[in-house]
Amino acid sequence: MDEKKTGLMVGADGVTRCFWPGTLPDYLHYHDNEWGRPVVNDVRLFEKICLEGFQSGLSWLTILRKRESFREAFSGFNFDTVAEYGETDIERLLGNPGIVRHRGKIVSTINNAKRARELADEAGSLAAWFWKFEPGPDERPKVVDYPTLIANPTTPTSTRISKELKKRGWSFVGPTTVYAFMQAMGMVNDHIEGCMCRGKIEAERKAFKRPG
Repeated sequence: MDEKKTGLMVGADGVTRCFWPGTLPDYLHYHDNEWGRPVVNDVRLFEKICLEGFQSGLSWLTILRKRESFREAFSGFNFDTVAEYGETDIERLLGNPGIVRHRGKIVSTINNAKRARELADEAGSLAAWFWKFEPGPDERPKVVDYPTLIANPTTPTSTRISKELKKRGWSFVGPTTVYAFMQAMGMVNDHIEGCMCRGKIEAERKAFKRPG
């Protein structure tokens, strides 16, 4: 199997998966058990969109391996708590070697926590607000294959969400970051056709009760 053409690889366990986790155990676990599964918990949604922002310019593996440190540093990504952070917290975070020490992204996370609180008040929950943007079949490719994913790092839906968030004062939420968030939190199933996870995720999405 030519993974450069198909986007698929066969692991040492004989299972066919998307190519991107390679053979790394922690990355394989993330691919097999988390990526693309529908998320409705507001704190986890906030965490995911923040970490996608931190990932900008870096590899997701870097962020994944620092995720527990991020959780500890940012109060478990409880946005009600993070919204109250001040300059002392910013300095504390800048001195934390376990996270990505980028002032702009740290300040953005605190700002976005405030905006998340407003959005949850407006819509009833972050989940209710995000899931209302779930794209219909007409906005999805008929076949999710490697060339399609490579050619479409953004989508009309991710662009709409990005614009709406920016209007509400969010930062580090460009269309590419938002699409990565949509993929991670299960709003779309971008496991490639032939990946062992694709059918499982489809079944989960079918059974999933949308909020709102």
